[in-house]
Amino acid sequence: MSKQSHQFLNDAQRVAFDLEHRRKIKFNIGKYDLAVEKGRERYSHQPLAKQRAAFLKRRVLNRLPELLEELENNLVRNGAEVHWAQTDADVLKIIGEVARREQVKCVVKSKSMTTEEVELNHFFESMNVEPLETDLGEFIVQVAGEKPYHIVTPAMHKSKEDIDALFHQKFKTPSGSTPQELTAWVRNFLRQKFVTSEMGVTGANFLVADTGSVCLTENEGNALLTASLPRIHVVIAAIEKVIPSAKYLGLMWPLLSALGTGQQMTVYNSIFSSPRKPCESDGPEKMIVILMDNGRTNLYADHHLYEALSCIRCGACLNACPVYKNVGGYTYGATYSGPIGSLITPHFKGMQAFKHLSFASSLCGKCAEVCPVQIPIPDLLLENRRKSVESGCAPVGETIMFNMATLVMKRRALFNMNGNLKTMVSGLTMSKMLGNQKKFPKFAAKSFSVQWNNKR
Repeated sequence: MSKQSHQFLNDAQRVAFDLEHRRKIKFNIGKYDLAVEKGRERYSHQPLAKQRAAFLKRRVLNRLPELLEELENNLVRNGAEVHWAQTDADVLKIIGEVARREQVKCVVKSKSMTTEEVELNHFFESMNVEPLETDLGEFIVQVAGEKPYHIVTPAMHKSKEDIDALFHQKFKTPSGSTPQELTAWVRNFLRQKFVTSEMGVTGANFLVADTGSVCLTENEGNALLTASLPRIHVVIAAIEKVIPSAKYLGLMWPLLSALGTGQQMTVYNSIFSSPRKPCESDGPEKMIVILMDNGRTNLYADHHLYEALSCIRCGACLNACPVYKNVGGYTYGATYSGPIGSLITPHFKGMQAFKHLSFASSLCGKCAEVCPVQIPIPDLLLENRRKSVESGCAPVGETIMFNMATLVMKRRALFNMNGNLKTMVSGLTMSKMLGNQKKFPKFAAKSFSVQWNNKR
């Protein structure tokens, strides 16, 4: 068992029985469910929109190398600087060189899972550069010294009372402040940082190949300011974010909003294609786009699993997953949690260390049902499980246990042995797998076939 697997089991048991944590998550996901239901009602035929989005993303994957080359050519033609990063270390090396060259002292960041993936904040801190999250949820977890709990709502695990106490402790805001008062305080604090920071870092919801553009969708306006006010705009984008043309944004943006937050459209939707031009009065002096692989080509090369790259990071599968609702986001020990995280993390971070996540699923199928791009997540999780066994990642004890079970089931005499003996053997071999909260059920004294033959 890997260190990560052992930690997962311990954390899952602790969090699953934390009633206060369960109350907060149930409350926040309950609000999300109501919003998404209203969002679904705005569509005359949402399943058709999902089918179109799924078809588009599969077509993108079939043309991925071609579209990425087109994207790079058009970005460069627009005046942007483009870098390719195979690993997270490559991303940090590139952005570190830019920060040193431009003498960057403070960086503002919009919400971006790719920056979390490469642990950009820790890297900047090691360079004595101040990184500052500007999304309210990300700002809250940064102040708390935590990582995002959820890929869309980073502070889902915190109540308004938790946030009030945190801000009172860190910033001496009045105790008992309302959410509106705390939001206003954060807005005023961040406005000064937007003006004085030398660099702004964003991710990308979509990359438009035929125009060489970066597309961002948000509700707070912080990403727009992050990309516009600092003199350097750095985009760290995963390679699968590319789409052929801006005409598809009319399909993808509303679908992302409907499944991500339950909105008809998020408040701010921005398209950036170049740094400031001579005739323009505002915008960044430089625009640098880093196209990140970091394990994605491993998935792309696998004809069984490549569909996982269709994900648009709406977070719907997390909110639908019974396992996520019980064990929470931090238990996964990875940047991406929930069903989609369980699927892609073993390929990004290593099967040996994270294969257990593919087993952290009931395979109920709810994730596939809500997915806006129709990724068959349960099927792909089963494929992950198969690959983990074939690659020799299965624990020795588990292998022995299944070999014994196979032996017993292939031999009628062993299968019909005394029920008490079967109960004893099963208890010894299965107790650790079941955990402390369950006990393996007792076998009947006689098997069904023995009882059937006795009655004939």
